[in-house]
Amino acid sequence: MIITNIGYERLELELLVPYTIAYEEISKATNFILKIETDENIVGFGCAAPDVAVTHESPDDVEQAIKNTIIPILKGKNPFMVSSILEELSHQLSQKSSALAMVDMALLDISAKKMKVPLYQFLGGYRHEIATSITIGILPLEETLKLASEYVKQKFFILKIKGGLSLEGDIEKLKKLRETFPHIQLRFDGNQGYTVSETQAFDEAVKEMNIEILEQPTKPGFDEHLGKVKNTLDLPIMADESLKSVKDAFRLAKNQRIDMVNIKLMKVGGIHEGMRVNTVANAANLEAMVGCLDECALGISAGLHFALSRSNIKYADLDGHLEFKKDPFSDLFHLKNGILRPNQNPGLGLLDW
Repeated sequence: MIITNIGYERLELELLVPYTIAYEEISKATNFILKIETDENIVGFGCAAPDVAVTHESPDDVEQAIKNTIIPILKGKNPFMVSSILEELSHQLSQKSSALAMVDMALLDISAKKMKVPLYQFLGGYRHEIATSITIGILPLEETLKLASEYVKQKFFILKIKGGLSLEGDIEKLKKLRETFPHIQLRFDGNQGYTVSETQAFDEAVKEMNIEILEQPTKPGFDEHLGKVKNTLDLPIMADESLKSVKDAFRLAKNQRIDMVNIKLMKVGGIHEGMRVNTVANAANLEAMVGCLDECALGISAGLHFALSRSNIKYADLDGHLEFKKDPFSDLFHLKNGILRPNQNPGLGLLDW
């Protein structure tokens, strides 16, 4: 099989409601859709969701990478030579992890379609469904409670609350949420907003609230801060922004800085790299979650198939597609009562576009 043509589209996706995290307010997102055609009429699709703060790419960076590097390198290649292609691209696309993830997805999509199986089964297959959290950004207390109520009515049973701007405000929100929804699972993302002492105060204040995960409370680049809270707190500490590569995973695990890892395909550079990060985590007895950026349903589908393929991935935070006013993809997976299930079509589930 030979790659005969590569096309792409740049999507400017407006959010239903702008949201705030500890370091910025976000109202829209740019996604890229890659389409790889072959001489056997099998077509692979991939998605890139650049984020300057996370992937170190602007949308223009990704578009230039597609035009000047990805298309010239891919054309005429055997799409099954994935490792060779990704290695060649990685030398040309340093600091362009979502662009690499996009190519990785599309090539794996082709392979799974050739085998006529869903991607998660092609990758090894461990489960057929997984529960996802749904995220509430940094909002005033009453808005947080209102949105939480709407999500609970939609049968979501895992809420991920973002914070990091106000320790007292975060604690008050979680207290009210726990009082209002005693049976809902709560996760908290500090978004790098706390000091070590603030994280310790947070842990003490929420001891009776049954918080499932505390994600990235302190700033990346200071592993010792994560390690200090990991080794003194009751809450399990998950690395997100501190973990962007296999080397990061190995360093954090070796030095016992964390309890859990958040693997985002856009952040680490795709499914192949995600599997390597997860292997390190598994060897270190660290559980994993598959997260996402502001990704349309095609990107979320890739995260879902990855999550379903590995036993060590216990958690999912795959809700990015729900934030857009208009997502051009539908029916790639089913979301019901907070549970994600792929549509069982071959590959990522997208047959044509």
